[in-house]
Amino acid sequence: MDYMDYIEWYPKRVAELRIQKGVSAREMSLALGQSESYINKIENGRTLPSMTGFIYICEYLGISPMDFFDVGNEAPQKQNELSKEFQKLTPMQAEHILQLMKELNKNAGG
Repeated sequence: MDYMDYIEWYPKRVAELRIQKGVSAREMSLALGQSESYINKIENGRTLPSMTGFIYICEYLGISPMDFFDVGNEAPQKQNELSKEFQKLTPMQAEHILQLMKELNKNAGG
């Protein structure tokens, strides 16, 4: 992507990840200590956050900045959550889950 593509993509990505988290733009704005329209302005392309603001947005969403820009990962929050839960499993449990995931992907054609 070039600069202009990111400028158009960024607001959509914020909205997509916020919706996946299940919070309103107002709720997220206030949780970040901003005015109630902060996220709405970002999602509508009227403003971009500062670098610090971007980091706070990522922290709120439970993702890293690298996750945010990983265009191939549509649900980084879920991937992070899965990874944390997977790490808690015994080796045998992990193997069962891995085989189940492989079977699900095979059946889905992926």
